[in-house]
Amino acid sequence: VQLVESGGGLVQAGGSLRLSCAASGFTFDDHAVSWFRQASGKEREEVSSISINDGVSRYSDSVKGRFTISSDNTKHTVYLQMNTLRPEDTATYSCAAVYGDAFPFDYYAMDYYGVGTLVSVSS
Repeated sequence: VQLVESGGGLVQAGGSLRLSCAASGFTFDDHAVSWFRQASGKEREEVSSISINDGVSRYSDSVKGRFTISSDNTKHTVYLQMNTLRPEDTATYSCAAVYGDAFPFDYYAMDYYGVGTLVSVSS
């Protein structure tokens, strides 16, 4: 089982990045995938989640209207399009998957985890 994130990097405030979470080794369609982030010295927070089976999604208030989560079921990949980035979006972003679709998700209750990708937003 693997979840591999990519797409992080350094971007100026107001810019965009697209993160990818490529899944393998489990039945993708039966799971939900969440993006979490953790900034230095802060608690981890759920950014966005999507139910792969029906596409239902949710967003934290801090990113609503700026970030969009989507999935490509043929590629077993979940994307997080991040627009209008702010310095406070700087964090390590990681994806995690859990069987089922019962929002909201507790990070420690997820089944599978990626290692994360760093997003840095300069002012």
